[in-house]
Amino acid sequence: MNTTLLIGGCRSGKSSHALHLADRMEKSEKFFIATCIPRDDEMHQRVYKHQAERGADWTAVETPVFLPAAIRDIGPKADVLVVDCLTLWVSNLMLEYTDPDAISEKTAQLIESLRVAVCPVILVTNEVGAGIVPDNQLARQFRDAVGQVNQRIAACADQVIWMVAGIPVKIK
Repeated sequence: MNTTLLIGGCRSGKSSHALHLADRMEKSEKFFIATCIPRDDEMHQRVYKHQAERGADWTAVETPVFLPAAIRDIGPKADVLVVDCLTLWVSNLMLEYTDPDAISEKTAQLIESLRVAVCPVILVTNEVGAGIVPDNQLARQFRDAVGQVNQRIAACADQVIWMVAGIPVKIK
């Protein structure tokens, strides 16, 4: 496995750095796996901005829920995969599945797909636990679920980079 996890707060430069790392590899078949479901105009604008930042030499695949399968299916065709982002993936899983164990099971499937990946995979995620304790149960469940996913992916990743104000800080 050659997996990199980029973690940080909102607007910390995670996505830009993920693209930078992939571009430095000088690979020809670059795939971007997007987990976002744009539900309003503002989110559509964010998606367009990310698309423009990537450029034409990227192949984009949208997969809001079935991330492990996408990595397994696309990996043999790719020289590098960028997944943006695990935070939205967890949100999508919470909306899709009522079983409280589903996120843990899907994370295990993700870890297995990363373990057998045939190309480098760069994953982007948000650190959502560094702020205040949310005031409602759903927000706390989301924060906890993202925290658990981030811990499990960081444990299996080859390298973990904390993004702070656009500056990459190597953790692992």
